[in-house]
Formats: sequence, structure tokens, C-alpha cells
Amino acid sequence: MNGFSSADTEFMQIALDLARKGLGSASPNPMVGAIIVNDGKIVGRGFHPKAGEAHAEIFALREAGEKAREATLYVTLEPCNHHGKTPPCTEAIIQAGIRRVVFGCEDPNPRVDGHGADKLKRAGIRTENGLLKNECHHLNEAWNKYITTGLPFVTLKSAASLDGRIATRSGHSQWISNEKSRLYAHQLRFAHDAILVGIGTLIKDNPRLTARCPGQETRHPYRIVVDSMLRTPLHSLIFGEDGKDRVLLATTQRHDQTKLNPYLQLVKEIICLPTNELGQIDLRALMREIASRKIISVLIEGGSEINGSAVDCRIVDKICFFYAPILIGGRGSLGMISGTGIERIDQALPIRNITIKHFDDDLCLEGYLDPTAIGLSE
Repeated sequence: MNGFSSADTEFMQIALDLARKGLGSASPNPMVGAIIVNDGKIVGRGFHPKAGEAHAEIFALREAGEKAREATLYVTLEPCNHHGKTPPCTEAIIQAGIRRVVFGCEDPNPRVDGHGADKLKRAGIRTENGLLKNECHHLNEAWNKYITTGLPFVTLKSAASLDGRIATRSGHSQWISNEKSRLYAHQLRFAHDAILVGIGTLIKDNPRLTARCPGQETRHPYRIVVDSMLRTPLHSLIFGEDGKDRVLLATTQRHDQTKLNPYLQLVKEIICLPTNELGQIDLRALMREIASRKIISVLIEGGSEINGSAVDCRIVDKICFFYAPILIGGRGSLGMISGTGIERIDQALPIRNITIKHFDDDLCLEGYLDPTAIGLSE
């Protein structure tokens, strides 16, 4: 949207930076940042820390106090106008005497959907939107999908050689990517509510699936294991004391209780699911179950098989592929994605809105399978 000044843009960028402080804690709510500016000076700041606590606008208003009167509020998301766990932000904004509200993007939540802006306008507050719109949408790409579809946002992450191999013919794979790439992978874990692996990866690598980032507390996202035949070893590291209550074991409906019993004390929940035509766990059904537990983002860190299944059933929203400057080759080496695949090139899935990051000699390619689903323009 045109008509914003350079100062407006700078202030909204500050609000975006504040919003990111809610990364890893605000879910299943959106990350939101807000600042209040009076006479060119910031007099109030706030962000939404977690569900049930005050929204960003309220924290900013509290800090500003009387200085909020006749001031401008910059907020990354349209202020809410409904009663949830907290009162509507629009009422507090009006009562504080805010003169102008600038928000980054409209709230896709059907309970808001423009009503917040409408109420502010009816109260005589100058209300503008669209400043750094794509950046504000991107901030909450997971929540945007969840609130509009009822399904989690799924990122497929993999690391490969330049010839697309994730392991040698003997199965050796550690480490293809470099240390900086692996640190970024932990940041991805921190940003997602859950990490999903297949049974093959669990048995081969025995990962902990925690998020370890320097300067941040270790986070324990949900660990989801897709295991049709219940082959998960009872001594797996995911069952350690650093978050065993965060493990979800996804299996099929064909197992009797005696086979499930050994896992009951080790996991938070066993999710029994229908199978697809290939006898595999129905990943679409799993995504619905995950969303019903208010898990709004999933990072798939599996091997070739689970990656292929995820792509085949079209649950993937975003890819994050690391490429190391090496060649592996070999007829028996593993590619990034197996599964059924396609027969013709014109059936291939296009990747949009591609960005490329460099981690020393490694490349990281990120892109979206359907950017419009999360509010981004192609």
C-alpha cells in the first residue's frame, strides 16, 4: 500500500522485531508486535508472549500510559475485536485515545476478518493497513494456514549432496551439511511446534529431536514418530528425561492393546490411524489429528521414504533443502524424496517464492508449494 513514510516503515520494522520474541512460545496464537509512537518517539512496546496472556497492543498501551493519547499505534496484525481468553484490543485502543493505527496485515481469523479495523474506523481512529504486508504474513505463515484450513503448516527439511543424495550406498550420512547449516536446522526446530520422523530415521539415527540454539533455552517441540509396525525401540533417545511427555507415536489401527502397552508409559499419546491404499499410515489423517491438538506447525526431518509419502499426499507447504558442495553418486545411495512420484514432468510440483541462504559453502534453498495458502503473493 502506498502513502506510508520512511518513518512508518522503520516503526513497523521495530514492531516486527518485537513480534519475533514470541517465536516458540506464542503458538497456537500468532506472533504479534506493537509499538506506540508519540511526537516521533516510542513510548510503548509490546509483543504477545504466549496464549492466555495479554496481546501485544495491551502491553504497549500499559507501558505508554497517558502518552498513548493522540499517538500512533503500529502493530503487525489487525487488532482483535472479539472476546477470547483476553478482552478485545480494539476497546483498549479506543479508550486509550489512540489517534492513528497502522497494521501490517489483516487478520485471517474468521472471528476478526476486518471487524477490528472497522470498529476502529467507526470510533474515528485513522486506520491504515498493508505496511510491510508480506513480511507480516510471512511471520505467521504457520498460523495463517492453521486458522484458515484447520491444518498444520508443514515444512520438509532435508540435507543432500549436489547430486541430491542424502546418504551413501552404505547408508552413511553424518554429516553432509556443515556446522552452520546444522545450527540453522536447530533454529527451524525451535520455530516449529513438532518434529516428525519416520521409523527408519529413528532406528538408524536415534535422534533426540530437541532444539538447541545458543543464547536460547533448549526447547522441546513435540516429537512425532510415524511407525506403522510398532518397531520403535523402547530405549530410543526421544524417550529421555528431556521431554518424553512430548512424544506422539503414530501407528495403525490394526494393533491390539498388548502391543501398545509397552509404549504407554513412554509417550504422551499413541495415535492410531487408518492406512492408505499402500498400507501406510494416512498422513493426511495424521495432520488432522495433530491440528486438533493445537499443534500448528510440523517440521519433517525424515528420510527418503517419509519425505516421499509426505510429498505424494500433498501435505507439504514449504521445503528447506540444504546442499553441500560434494558428490556422492552410487546406484544404491538414497535420494531426498522417494514415494510414488510422478510419470510426466508436467505433473511436477512447482516451488514458488524461492530464497537462497549461504552457510559458508553450503546452500539452503527455501520455497513454497502454494504460497497463496498462507497469504503470500506469488
